[in-house]
Amino acid sequence: MTPPEDELQLQLPAFSRRDFIHNAAAVAGAAALPMTLHAQTSSTPARVDEPADNVAVAGALMAVTLKVNHTTHVLMLEPRVTLLDALREHLGLMGTKKGCDRGQCGACTVLVKGRRINACLALAVMHSNSDIVTVEGLAQNNGDMHPLQAAFLHHDAFQCGFCTPGQLCSAVGFLDERRNGPQSAEPLSHMAIREGMSGNICRCGAYPNIVAAIDEVAAHA
Repeated sequence: MTPPEDELQLQLPAFSRRDFIHNAAAVAGAAALPMTLHAQTSSTPARVDEPADNVAVAGALMAVTLKVNHTTHVLMLEPRVTLLDALREHLGLMGTKKGCDRGQCGACTVLVKGRRINACLALAVMHSNSDIVTVEGLAQNNGDMHPLQAAFLHHDAFQCGFCTPGQLCSAVGFLDERRNGPQSAEPLSHMAIREGMSGNICRCGAYPNIVAAIDEVAAHA
């Protein structure tokens, strides 16, 4: 015999809407827990053999002797420090510019043992005890400007001036290469100057004036 409806209701446990939401949230959290634990345990752990940044810097310093503009400097540097950063950040020679930092623009050109190089691509430790000349060291012993510096001013061979230090160092190296190379007896054409200076970019487009300045110095050398 079926009990009356009012007795059946009394036998059912009380179950409110709040209880339903609470229980549903607990079930959802339990279902997501294994995935969370898996994500935490499957992530790549930090390498225990990698020291902190300050420890790495302090432990990797080495003495580097840089002979820049006829002055000798002994610096404590990391092996990874570029020649460009050593000149700018450690010696305060801000004339050498950091442009692309990839060896493509030539703004960081300096002379090492008389040869022009991109300082951003060279490590400082590679040129320890090498004779380095930056744009600050191009002036003559009596304080006069280098002939190329004077020619750049005379021909207005710059606009913003950012590339000018690299252009000057590259031009000095280029003329020395021509003077001491197999093409020393050949006349220096504007096309040869453009080709020889092709590693230095002037975003202002002062190339005709740069070529004229180099041509003037080459003619009087």
